[in-house]
Amino acid sequence: MSHSANPNAGSHPDPSPEPLNIEDPVGRLPEEWQSALTALGERPFRAKQLFRWLHQRAEFDPEKMSDLSVPFRARLREAGVGEPFSVDTVHESKDGTRKLVLLAKDGARVESVIIPMTDLSDADASAAPSDEDEDEPLATKSRVTLCISTQYGCAMGCVFCASGQAGLVRGLRASEIVSQVYLAKRYLRPDEQLSNLVYMGMGEPLHHYEQTARSVRLLTHPDGLGMSPRRITISTVGLIPGIERLGRDFAGKIGLAVSVHAPNDETRDKIIPMNRRYPVAELMRALRAYPLPKRRRITIEYTLIDGVNDSPSHARELAAILRGIPSKINLIPMNPITASELQAPKSEAVRQFQDILANGGYSCFVRTRRGDEVAAACGQLAMADDLVRKKREREELRALAKKS
Repeated sequence: MSHSANPNAGSHPDPSPEPLNIEDPVGRLPEEWQSALTALGERPFRAKQLFRWLHQRAEFDPEKMSDLSVPFRARLREAGVGEPFSVDTVHESKDGTRKLVLLAKDGARVESVIIPMTDLSDADASAAPSDEDEDEPLATKSRVTLCISTQYGCAMGCVFCASGQAGLVRGLRASEIVSQVYLAKRYLRPDEQLSNLVYMGMGEPLHHYEQTARSVRLLTHPDGLGMSPRRITISTVGLIPGIERLGRDFAGKIGLAVSVHAPNDETRDKIIPMNRRYPVAELMRALRAYPLPKRRRITIEYTLIDGVNDSPSHARELAAILRGIPSKINLIPMNPITASELQAPKSEAVRQFQDILANGGYSCFVRTRRGDEVAAACGQLAMADDLVRKKREREELRALAKKS
C-alpha cells in the first residue's frame, strides 16, 4: 500500500490506475460521473454515492467519504476533488445580515450574503418569497435568503453598482457557485433555515449562462441538495438571449428578476451600458414572452437614483411599459459605493414613486436597507476597493504599453 501513498516512489509493483481526468469535478452531474467512472472500470453506482457526498452532505474531502474504496478516494484526491472556496472573513451587520468573503484557490475573492427575512412582506430578497408558498409549507424555523455571486467582478458597467464599476476578472465555475450555498449553510443559526436563493451577488448570471445553469441543475438535483426551483431566482440586467434560454431550459420554473432601473432608453443608456444593445422595448417583449407558470410573477428591480430616474414622470412611464406583464416591483434607494458620487433620493420622492405605481395596480415594495454597514447591501458587493484598485492597475499597464 506504500506505493499508492507515495506517488513519487521510483517503481510500482502493479500498473498505476488510469487517472481520473474530469474538468471541475465538484461541478459534475451524476450522469457525467457515471460515464467517466464506467470508462475507468469503476462500478456505475459509485457516481451516485460520490454525488451525494458532494452535494447532499457537502463533504469535499475524499478521505471522509467512508463508503468509497481507498483507491477510489485517492483517485478523487488526485483529480482535484476538494473544497472550491474557503471562508476568509465573515462580517455581521446589526440586523443579522452576514457577508461571507470567500477565497478561491487562485486568489479570487467573492462575496455571498445571508439575509434573515424578518417579515414575509420584506422585499429584501426580491422574488425569493414564492407566490406559491401556500403549496409548500415550511418548518417553524426563521427563513433566510442567500444571495450568491456568479462572477469575480462584472462586465456590465452599471454606474450605481460596485461590481460593475470594478470590471470583470473571471467567471465562477459551477462548483464555486454551489459551494457558496454549502458554506453558507454552515453559518446558519440553529433556529434558521435556508428558504430562498437569489443569484444577485457579484456578476451578471446570464452573461455566464452555462455555469449558472449548471449550478441550478446541481442544486435542484434530487440526489443532491434537492432545492425546489421555485425557491431560486436569477437576476439579470436584461440580456435577452439569456432570458429566452433560461425560459426554455427551465420552463419558467426558475424565478426571474430584471434590473430595469429606467423606463426609457435615454435614461437607461446612461446608467446601464448594456441597454444600447438590448433597449427597453425589446426587453419588455422578452419579458412578455417568458413562460411564467400560473401565479408566478417577474420581479422588476428599480434602483432609485436622486435626480436621475426618480421623478413622478419616470414612475408613470414605468407603469406604462410594464402593463400586461405579471410583475412585482422592488424599489431600491441607491446604496452608496466608493466608485460613484450618485446618491439615493429623499424619502418623500421614494414614497411618491411607490404611490404612483401602487395606484396603477402594481405590487410595489421599497427594499429595506440591509447590511449596508458591512457593504453587503444591493449594489455594494465587489470587494470594491480591491477590485477597483486592480482595474486601475490594469488600465495603467495598458497606458504604459501604448507609450512604449
